[in-house]
Amino acid sequence: MGSFDWVVLIVTLLFIVIYGAYKTRGQQDMQSYMLGDKQARWWTVGLSVMATQASAITFMSTPGQAFHDGMGFVQFYFGLPIAMIIICYTFIPIYHRLKVFTAYEFLEDRFDVKTRTLTAGLFLIQRGLAAGITIYAPSIILSTILGWNLNLLNFLIGSLVIIYTVSGGTKAVNVTQKQQMFIIMTGMFLAFYIILDSLPQQVNFSNAMEIAGVSGKLNILDFSFDMESRYTFWSGITGGLFLSLSYFGTDQSQVQRYLSGKSIRESSLGLIFNGILKVPMQFFILLVGVMVFVFYQFNSSPVFFNAKTLDKLKNTEASVPLSILEIKNDSVFHAKSALLYQLSSSNIKKEEKAVLNKEIVELNSVEKDIRNQTRVLVEKHLPDEESNDKDYVFISFILAHLPKGLIGLLLAVIFSAAMSSTASELNALSTTTTVDIYKRIINPTGNDKHYVFSTKMLTILWGGIAITFACFGTLFENLIQFVNIIGSVFYGTILGIFLVAFYFRTIKANAVFIAALISEAIVIAIFISDVVGYLWLNAIGCILVISIGLILQHLILKDKSDYESI
Repeated sequence: MGSFDWVVLIVTLLFIVIYGAYKTRGQQDMQSYMLGDKQARWWTVGLSVMATQASAITFMSTPGQAFHDGMGFVQFYFGLPIAMIIICYTFIPIYHRLKVFTAYEFLEDRFDVKTRTLTAGLFLIQRGLAAGITIYAPSIILSTILGWNLNLLNFLIGSLVIIYTVSGGTKAVNVTQKQQMFIIMTGMFLAFYIILDSLPQQVNFSNAMEIAGVSGKLNILDFSFDMESRYTFWSGITGGLFLSLSYFGTDQSQVQRYLSGKSIRESSLGLIFNGILKVPMQFFILLVGVMVFVFYQFNSSPVFFNAKTLDKLKNTEASVPLSILEIKNDSVFHAKSALLYQLSSSNIKKEEKAVLNKEIVELNSVEKDIRNQTRVLVEKHLPDEESNDKDYVFISFILAHLPKGLIGLLLAVIFSAAMSSTASELNALSTTTTVDIYKRIINPTGNDKHYVFSTKMLTILWGGIAITFACFGTLFENLIQFVNIIGSVFYGTILGIFLVAFYFRTIKANAVFIAALISEAIVIAIFISDVVGYLWLNAIGCILVISIGLILQHLILKDKSDYESI
């Protein structure tokens, strides 16, 4: 990185922190600090919801996911638009009518305090873990670039977020996320343009898509019923639907974004806005990763994208086999690029194209085998290092091939995304702890000023917990998958509790509480046994809570009296 890149990066980050703290300073009542005075318009709600979900992991890991596995990951989001409609018609009107600060307050009205506390506790566990990962992800980048201590970077990044989140609460999160989304999308569009502009002159966008298609990177839809396959149309439209319902409907980090809406209409429009744009945005980010793949068909790529780990491997007994693999990789690259130049020719005949496509597929298979062998070497000779390099593909491309200034901007994109999602998480964690635990159980007699102060202190506490978890975190296959896996283990149970509250009026507090405990234990057991793709855990957990709740209520507890309507 050059000095200009550092200027761009530092100025961008400082602007976000200072702007957020300055615009929202001095709030002393709960309505202002936790809900931003409920004055947010629909575009603020929509961008805030989108920025909360679009963490640094999205922009660092998703292109790498597409580079290795293609566009199939977009199926993960197919259930999201349907979920937005359901939430707009069911969740938002109830939350607004009850004038709650958190989603879990509603559960005490419907059931009892123990069910409210259990659900809030499940949220705090999974979101606290996820907050650590959203800090850890960008720390990996800087530690790789600068060689700085990873724990120090976790502390610096977490502290930046804590400063303006403590200062302004929900309003600070909302006002900064609009600027962050602008920076994020500007940077990604510029990266996409630079990649296309860097391709050989005779390779246009149509040729690039054809090359990606031949290499299997554009296989978007998988209609198979393979339960072990993580990303299929069916897992996206079912498991993805349940995950989206739970995340956007019951996760306080998202609920708090639209609880700050000026009205039911503004909150609903914000969610619909997110539902319309989210799938195209993820498609575009994956497409950036596919274009990075195409770029490396004409420019040599390393056999392993984590340069730090690769350098360590060269200093082990694996140096000789690694050198052989690198030579083979270079040979495959030159052979394949020659074929791709022919494929991009305007004069090529259909029969010739079919022959070239077959040869390219064979070479892709050889290249994939070379990368797999490299990973095996890492696992064998560097067992403490992560052998999966998906999260390093995009950042490696940025540092090696983008012009000065744009490197700083793209790094600012990743850090802006990290800060936006982490700020929402810390804001939601502290609000939930204050409202659902501290105010409800420990000290119910305080005033607004006391609870605002408590929320600020809890923001610092949760920030410290997230930073600590980040310091002990390790890569888990792929960061974006890790965050979704954490959510899937807990979200199904949480969603099941809320759906029982909304739609199953005969199920009472004891039945749903016991059902939730049993369901969560079963989901964890299924996850550990690894018998289904993690997306299915969302549907399984939800269905288990409802089914076990019905059985307990009508066959064992047999308390069928109606509860008082809320």
